[in-house]
Amino acid sequence: MYKLTRLTSEMEREYQDYIEEWRHSGEMIVPMSSDHQELTYTQYLNSLRAFEHEETCPKNFVPGTTWFYVNDAGRILGAVNLRHRLNESLLNFGGHIGYGVRPSERRKGYACAMLALALEESKKLGLTRVLVTCDKKNIASARTIQKNGGVLENEVLEDGRITQRYWIALA
Repeated sequence: MYKLTRLTSEMEREYQDYIEEWRHSGEMIVPMSSDHQELTYTQYLNSLRAFEHEETCPKNFVPGTTWFYVNDAGRILGAVNLRHRLNESLLNFGGHIGYGVRPSERRKGYACAMLALALEESKKLGLTRVLVTCDKKNIASARTIQKNGGVLENEVLEDGRITQRYWIALA
């Protein structure tokens, strides 16, 4: 059984393994909210909780929730971030939902499952449709979005990069 879960203090070792694999791959860690940056693990957990509420969310950000996708053994397979609302930047490039699968666990359907679970969480927030974006070159992500009902609205060019913008209606 696979599930979305918030990080806990008991998950620190597994989280560090997850982040180390991303760093070793040389890829940018996605979603960005799943990277603790320079924070200690405890500071990172507190930061994640602060981002979940309008009152404690840092200025110039929107509230959002980050979950980690884990298997029965507690191995972190990926992460998903749900922004509770959009600002201008997210409307153009980031969308409501960002997700990433650890490099060694790709091509197993986890991204599609994580996005589907995030869409269920979106309904709980009262959202009726969500925006999910991806780089035009990321064909796997585009397929994941389409499998979850994403309809391409348009493509936006910025700094030589094309971002595809998909809307998913929530029933």
